[in-house]
Amino acid sequence: MVGMSNRRKALYVFIFIFATMLGLLIFNVYPTILNTYTSITNRNKFRPYPDCDVTLNNVLVPFCWPGFDIPQGTGGKFVIIEPLKENYSKILGDVFTVPGMVNFGLVLLCIVPIVVAWRADRRFDQQIERRFSRGVVWLLGGSIAILCLLVFGFSAWRFLFNSGDFMAVLLRTIIFVILRVPLTFGIGFLMALIVTSPGLPVRNFWRLVLFIPWAASSVAILTSLIWQFFFREQGTINQVLDLLFNIKGPVWLNNPFTAFGVILLVDIWYSYPFFMIAILGAMAAIPNDSYEAAEIDGASYWDQLRNITMPLIRPAILPAIVLTSITAFQMFGTVWAITQGGPTAGAGKPGATELVLVYGYKQIFQLQNYGSATAFATIIFVLLFIATMISLRVSRLTRGVNE
Repeated sequence: MVGMSNRRKALYVFIFIFATMLGLLIFNVYPTILNTYTSITNRNKFRPYPDCDVTLNNVLVPFCWPGFDIPQGTGGKFVIIEPLKENYSKILGDVFTVPGMVNFGLVLLCIVPIVVAWRADRRFDQQIERRFSRGVVWLLGGSIAILCLLVFGFSAWRFLFNSGDFMAVLLRTIIFVILRVPLTFGIGFLMALIVTSPGLPVRNFWRLVLFIPWAASSVAILTSLIWQFFFREQGTINQVLDLLFNIKGPVWLNNPFTAFGVILLVDIWYSYPFFMIAILGAMAAIPNDSYEAAEIDGASYWDQLRNITMPLIRPAILPAIVLTSITAFQMFGTVWAITQGGPTAGAGKPGATELVLVYGYKQIFQLQNYGSATAFATIIFVLLFIATMISLRVSRLTRGVNE
């Protein structure tokens, strides 16, 4: 028998968590369910309104709730499509066909040597005396991976890239993340080392100057327009090239490779201060005694950096890497302000800089193809969920919570 005091405690707990649970249901759970349901309907700009005689429309779609006067779209009212996977099939293209799965497996096979090298390196670190040096392990793993790519990896990657809109957009976004995160970390780490160097004059001034890009990211649309002006055909970059070297610069934003490089450069400029601040905070927590003892033992600057600084800042850097990977995957404002997903690759094909969110934005607000757009969003949600679980497992970010 539950005592009155326990009942009262349970009531207080319920009152405190009710608002949070209600907010989760309204702003997280319900939109997710509605998005998934819309992905199996034929809703688009010609069918914007539901057929409220359909049970699920009547329950899930606000237009069917009491108080709404449902108009008629030019193409009728949207309903559940048959087969249910039609929107997903259009987006995924040939990915889940036999050739698509074979080529996908070949691409994954080229990643295996890198994973094996990473696991082997960690295992050798746990040994009293390493059997193989870190350089040998990574050189061997990287060489096998490159050989794999040269033999069949690039052809498999090309097949997947041309198999449908989804894979083209997803692979392009993955390339963007793979390039952006290490470069951002490297530049942020280098800047952190520079501003903490003992001989640097007016150190606080340089910290402020190097932090400016992060402040500018709060108005990324406006500052990205400035970057766009830099790289126009008659923009600042080409004018400088013409003035100093008498070189006629290219049309940067009309070339797929240079346009992709521009958005990568701009986003790195916005993002490296985040890593710099995180690394500075982690370095400030390292006791000076460690460096003093290393100097007494005759350790060089590189030895101290590799054996003291890097291992001790790792717990602070791993969460930053996970967070910046997620934000890089969700890149929208910079790309939209500079290229709007272009240059175009042909009618009905994603542009050369059309990343995941840009593609979704175009599907909803330009093409108004709500069924396909929500199917695309559902697939991305599943992939991000899986990637987040893997990253938490690999980085062990929540290990302390569960212990």
